[in-house]
Amino acid sequence: MNILLTGKPRIGKTTIIKKVVKDLKDVGGFYTEEIGDGYRKGFRIITLDGREGVLAHMGIKSRYRVGKYGVNIEDLENIAVKSVEESLDKDIIVIDEIGKMEIFSEKFRNTLEKALDTGKVLGTIMKKSNYFADKVKSRKDVEIIPVEESNRDMLIEEIKETLNQKNLKHRT
Repeated sequence: MNILLTGKPRIGKTTIIKKVVKDLKDVGGFYTEEIGDGYRKGFRIITLDGREGVLAHMGIKSRYRVGKYGVNIEDLENIAVKSVEESLDKDIIVIDEIGKMEIFSEKFRNTLEKALDTGKVLGTIMKKSNYFADKVKSRKDVEIIPVEESNRDMLIEEIKETLNQKNLKHRT
């Protein structure tokens, strides 16, 4: 079963995922982080094996735009998508996030479908309605977990417990 967290921006979805997978051994994929100190200038891609790139930035000229951000399809495909492709045989595939910026890429959408077909995705998905995101949310093999201030701390242990039932390998 795939687990996708949803909620408003900055609620703690990425933090939950990072805390859940930090002690797991056989995990791959990517997460995103904000670029900027207090003032968001863009988003960085970071793979679980340490590669980094820029997903989107105010200074990027691109025909793919979300608000004030130009989307860097090249880094998305060469870093984030590649990390998911390389993780299809892992116990857990982290995909943070399935959002407007990422779904511009057909390669991302196709690779996401392959990853979801494994039933091993732990990720985040945009809360707002969107044709592709809604299709993902409606899959029978996807559990959507809303993240709110009132539940975000206990979700870490709940998700760890769900994953522990799969007998995942932990770091020693």
